[in-house]
Amino acid sequence: MPLRPTIAIVAGALVTAALALAGATMSAHDIQADLERRAAEAIDRVGGKGVRAHFTSPSGWPSRHPVLESDGNLDEGTRAEVARAVAAIPGIGGVRWADGEARAQVAGIEYTPMHCQEDVDALLRARTVRFEQSRSTIDRSSQQLLDEVAAALRPCLGSIIAITGHTDSSGTESGNLALSRERAHAVRQALIQRGIPGDGLRARGVGSAEPVEGLAPTDPANRRIEFSVIATEPLEIAPVDVPGAR
Repeated sequence: MPLRPTIAIVAGALVTAALALAGATMSAHDIQADLERRAAEAIDRVGGKGVRAHFTSPSGWPSRHPVLESDGNLDEGTRAEVARAVAAIPGIGGVRWADGEARAQVAGIEYTPMHCQEDVDALLRARTVRFEQSRSTIDRSSQQLLDEVAAALRPCLGSIIAITGHTDSSGTESGNLALSRERAHAVRQALIQRGIPGDGLRARGVGSAEPVEGLAPTDPANRRIEFSVIATEPLEIAPVDVPGAR
């Protein structure tokens, strides 16, 4: 039985759209690969050893807005040079670092402690954010604590909130570093889900490099999340994003 004209037209349109989407996806991946190659060359030229540029959106699609990730061994000056070098590549959009949302370069910024710091410290004095064994999944027992942390941070919205993950020295340091980063990002996401704006949150992991004073590096009490809350003066906007407060 022949198709009615309307059905045939709709079917043809759907096939055309599907082919166009497939073609666009292939083209996007080609562009992504080219941008990654040029970004790697630019990073290498300015001495950005250990820095990688990821051109993928949070939903997994190719993106021209790169996220820069480093192994943590670069000084702030080199990180800024890397961001500028990548941003100068034709076709690239806004550049941001994986340890924080995009922040414009700041001239003459001043940092002052916020009272929320004391409130959060008081919450964490007797409790700690717990995770599943050797994973970045937050334990159910810590959900209420995160509710309280979010409530304590809410009066200081507009400030910068740094989230730092720590481990003890058991295991390899590369594994500890990766785990501490993943846990800090998990806490950042948990705070966003509780209404804390993501553009003020900074997440980083330091592995076992900063044990609690007075504790042996192997002490399990070194496995912790710390928060630093600071206020900023108005920003002077520049075109290149740099790392947030760390």
